[in-house]
Amino acid sequence: MQVTPVIDARTRRWRAALFLFMLATGVSMASWVARTPAVRDALDVSTGSMGLVLFGLSIGSMAGVLVSGGLVRKHGGRLVITVGAALLVAGLLVIAGGAALEVSGGVFGGLALFGAGMGLAEVAFNIEGAAVERSVGRPVLPVLHGCFSLGTVVGALLGMGLTAVRFPVGWHLAAVAVAVAAAGVWTVRAVPAGTGREDAESRDGERAGGGGWRAQVEVWRDRRLVLIGLIVLAMAFAEGSANDWLPLLMVDGHGTGATAGSLTFMLFAVAMTTGRFTGGPLLVRYGPAAVVRASAVVAAAGVALVVFSSSALLAGAAVVLWGLGASLGFPVTVSAAGEGKGEREASARVAAVSTAGYAAFLVGPPSLGFLADHVGLRNAMVVVLVLLGGAALIAGALRTLTGEAVAGPASGTPAGMASAGPASAGMAEPGAVGPGAVEPDAVGPGAVGPGAVGPGAVGPGAAEVDGGLSRGASGRTP
Repeated sequence: MQVTPVIDARTRRWRAALFLFMLATGVSMASWVARTPAVRDALDVSTGSMGLVLFGLSIGSMAGVLVSGGLVRKHGGRLVITVGAALLVAGLLVIAGGAALEVSGGVFGGLALFGAGMGLAEVAFNIEGAAVERSVGRPVLPVLHGCFSLGTVVGALLGMGLTAVRFPVGWHLAAVAVAVAAAGVWTVRAVPAGTGREDAESRDGERAGGGGWRAQVEVWRDRRLVLIGLIVLAMAFAEGSANDWLPLLMVDGHGTGATAGSLTFMLFAVAMTTGRFTGGPLLVRYGPAAVVRASAVVAAAGVALVVFSSSALLAGAAVVLWGLGASLGFPVTVSAAGEGKGEREASARVAAVSTAGYAAFLVGPPSLGFLADHVGLRNAMVVVLVLLGGAALIAGALRTLTGEAVAGPASGTPAGMASAGPASAGMAEPGAVGPGAVEPDAVGPGAVGPGAVGPGAVGPGAAEVDGGLSRGASGRTP
């Protein structure tokens, strides 16, 4: 029988601070997305030029993601979160000023700062969340990333309401920046110093052993990993395209008002949140290959209706399918990348696929703006449809490796039985929002979720069955 550990006040505050700031970052991201039509109109630029402006977010985010892990190993998570929060706030203020002054370069620079802050915080928060998990003995990362998704819903609602009353976009984003700053200050004070930091000797040993970039390049020699990489490219591209273009797609492609465009993005955010909180039982029952294949088909159906339907109402409703289908693809695919490998190789595989996914998520969608200048934004989305079809065809690469079931934290866990410890897929966090409170977005050391694989999650020679739980092992769903 599992004994529920007692959580001390310090750890509760640490955990609550992470939840709060993740919620705040979700609100800030959705606030920007919901106001993109207003920003485009204020800048008076074409769709293609807006795509160029959006590259600021892509460049900053990729830079932050690529350097965050090394900075955490050198300085610890709290310092990286502090820098990330400062860049987030500065970016929002610069975007607000650029929109108010109608300066495209200002918005581009603000998005670069904002993206860098998001990228830095993303990796650092996963490391902090994993540390809290080890401390409390329960899943934390699923709820942590669920807070981000919930924040996107709140931000979309806020953006829709302020768009409806024609509230100036500059003042809106400035107010969000103040809220993020307040959340950041409280978070930094609650997070202990040194989480994730390695000593100099450990870092030197990693470099001598061929870690880092060399290990990430070497893993691509595996044909299965290449297929997994192609799947994550497609699924991340589908999610990122909606995040970047959905409001404008409804405004320009279907002739809706800016408020309706913001409402459509809110529906997408709600669908994404719902899919992430409720996808755990599906992964446990059917496995990642079947779930991702079905997800790609559902997302493709939604995109097809948005592109080809002549009804704005039907297109708006179809984004629910788009969001539900895109919700699980990226995190489940990244988790599958490290399955059945030793700790060092699993880390390199997950890092390589994560980087490929972030590249597609952040860099790919803005390029649709240049294509839209020639064929229109609705027709440009056919690219997303084709990629989703390809992902469905090769989703078999995600089938879990057969063999012995992964043993739980206790060495006495019988093969084929689910561990009752924190690595159990889909295990609910008390107080979590949604059924099972499963957020498979959590990727990184100690990540917990359906099929989540990270350093230490899978031992050498071990194999995962149905996302870490054998079918019918416990007789219940999370």
